[in-house]
Amino acid sequence: MAVIVVAMGKDIPLDKWSAITDYSAMTDHTGSVAEYSPPRATMLLDAEQARLLSDPSRADIIQLLADRPASIKQLAEAMGRPRGSVGHHIHALEQSGIIAVVATRQVRAITEKFYGRLARTYVFPPLDEAEHPPFLVEAMAEIREPREGEAGMFTIRHARIPDTRAEAFADELVQLAEEFAARPRGGSTTYGFLIGLYPTDRPSLKEDE
Repeated sequence: MAVIVVAMGKDIPLDKWSAITDYSAMTDHTGSVAEYSPPRATMLLDAEQARLLSDPSRADIIQLLADRPASIKQLAEAMGRPRGSVGHHIHALEQSGIIAVVATRQVRAITEKFYGRLARTYVFPPLDEAEHPPFLVEAMAEIREPREGEAGMFTIRHARIPDTRAEAFADELVQLAEEFAARPRGGSTTYGFLIGLYPTDRPSLKEDE
């Protein structure tokens, strides 16, 4: 699953991902793509890139490409959308520098392109006070009750801690999200993983004197 976070005034340090220098590697006869690592750990989006990813279809494409690079045909089948519509979104994402062609395959006289993410984590620019983080809107739209055998939970906590400790804890949370996103694929359910750390104006008890 893709990891998308909101910038909180500074870049978020993550483990470096090795760059693939040869993006012309051919795929095998099954259409699967050899293991591909995005050349960048994080990419700080500008306002236009963030606007593009606010579109649900483009957000779905980015989520799917977190598994592996895919062709327009494969993405259209997964999304249940016409190829022309998916191709339009792919073109917009490619032109904006969010994704790129990372592999090709010759199918008869046609060269099939496989698109991949250019970063493991896309970092949204700081939001205006009136805006909601895009992933909160996305989560609210897709959350459903767990069916039999499925997992699911929510919790919220508040703690008065120093800013430096909060920053360190935020880094740990991002690493946890990266670990979740890197888990081997399997099963039949796509799970969402939503975490956050944010300042509030809630009251708190001071230390005993």
